[in-house]
Amino acid sequence: MHVKIFTTGGTIDKVYFDAKSDYVVGEPQIIEILRQANVTVHYEVETLFRKDSLDLTDADRAVIVERVRHEPARHVLITHGTDTMIETARALRSVPGKTIVLVGSLSPARFKHTDAEFNIGFAMATVQAMPEGVYIAMNGRIFDPERVRKNRAMNRFEPA
Repeated sequence: MHVKIFTTGGTIDKVYFDAKSDYVVGEPQIIEILRQANVTVHYEVETLFRKDSLDLTDADRAVIVERVRHEPARHVLITHGTDTMIETARALRSVPGKTIVLVGSLSPARFKHTDAEFNIGFAMATVQAMPEGVYIAMNGRIFDPERVRKNRAMNRFEPA
């Protein structure tokens, strides 16, 4: 099995700069996370964007959809910011014949206490185990993009 991984940015890749007291989207963290976890599934990583998901536009989503549509791999994992992950997942429903899983984190992967590593591992299993379709893998659950919401107050995804 071959898994194609597209990165788009989001909290999972954010870096904190003390001098600026601000976050910026940095290098994709999934590469190092998968390396450290000794993942043996064949995968390839390609960066599409390095943006906070609130900065992703409909034009950016169209690029994601077309890139996934023309990707030869049938199993696709996308790292994405959590604020607009659901919108991108819904846009990807038009892509047939693939298992597509979106994943992110609610705190940067570089933080000591982060959900990034767990979520990525869970998403790698999800993309291999689920049938064709589009899914969101967050907080130890697999969600249908039509039946999920981000609960900002509880800082988690849950059924809608």
